[in-house]
Amino acid sequence: MKTIEAVVPRNLLGIVADGNPARKGSWARTIAIQLLILVATLGAAEVVLRVIDLRYLRTHRVGADRIYNYDAELGWFPVPNSEVSFNGMRTIRVRHNSLGLRDVEPGTTPKPSIAFFGDSFVWGYDAEQNERFTEILRAKMPQERIVNAGVTAYGTDQEYLLLRRLWDRIQPNVVVLMVCVDNDRKDNTVNTRNDGPYKPYFNMTRGAFAGIPVPWSRHLYFADNRLARNSWLLRVATSAYVLIAHPQVVVPDPTERLIGMMKEFVESKGAKFLVGLQYRDPALEAALAGMKIPYAWFDGAEHEFGDGDHWTPKGHELVAERLLTLFTENGVAASAQ
Repeated sequence: MKTIEAVVPRNLLGIVADGNPARKGSWARTIAIQLLILVATLGAAEVVLRVIDLRYLRTHRVGADRIYNYDAELGWFPVPNSEVSFNGMRTIRVRHNSLGLRDVEPGTTPKPSIAFFGDSFVWGYDAEQNERFTEILRAKMPQERIVNAGVTAYGTDQEYLLLRRLWDRIQPNVVVLMVCVDNDRKDNTVNTRNDGPYKPYFNMTRGAFAGIPVPWSRHLYFADNRLARNSWLLRVATSAYVLIAHPQVVVPDPTERLIGMMKEFVESKGAKFLVGLQYRDPALEAALAGMKIPYAWFDGAEHEFGDGDHWTPKGHELVAERLLTLFTENGVAASAQ
């Protein structure tokens, strides 16, 4: 009878019996070396990312993390009862009331109310609260309740949704939409703002809002995940996931449609609808005239140069004067002083 050695070549017996320890050890060393190289590479990449400090990978947008909360319908909304310092072109104090508005607390005394909706120009970027046009109007119109419902970086789509949300709480007699001619059209055509926060948008084809609930931005994942807060490499992976899962959407400009919807909603409640323009815009003015919407423009209002070119305190004074004229011409400012 032949032995197993005679049937199986001797050089294969080691593989059959124990998998060739010599070769197995070689593979283990190769794997260990590759793992060490991988760890060293990842470590070096982490160090490099921390040193170059890419703005895109920072855990939050500077100045925004303490002021805004995620909002599934609007994208972001100020933290109610928050009070912080905010740095733009100048440092200002910011306080939001119990509704989340940068305004005085809602009054309980029955008064006709005028509510202003808009973006950072209404909110008062680079202006102290008492320097804004709404506070100037409040002093000049003591018989009316002035409501400042501006939110930084909002588009007309978000302003429309906020108007509907706040209506029962503020019940205005007059609504003034303040249009930022510089960027409202652009904001209304996309589902993101600036460097990443997502927002709702209006789909003209469907005639409805889309992107609700609003997806989380990478900043929210950075803040929520402990590993992402401490690893820049994980922030890169997270950012890639967000971009793939929620790519940018661009839609036809719905600005005029949104303004028309705001007018219809306001007038259905028995209130008056007016518009203020950052500066003159012939195309938009033609649309407003076609919809029979009274409006004012604020060309010549002094403004900063940079970071949005927001109105200075002197610019807010001119805006208040032009609005008083608009109110007088439309039977709103009978009590103006």
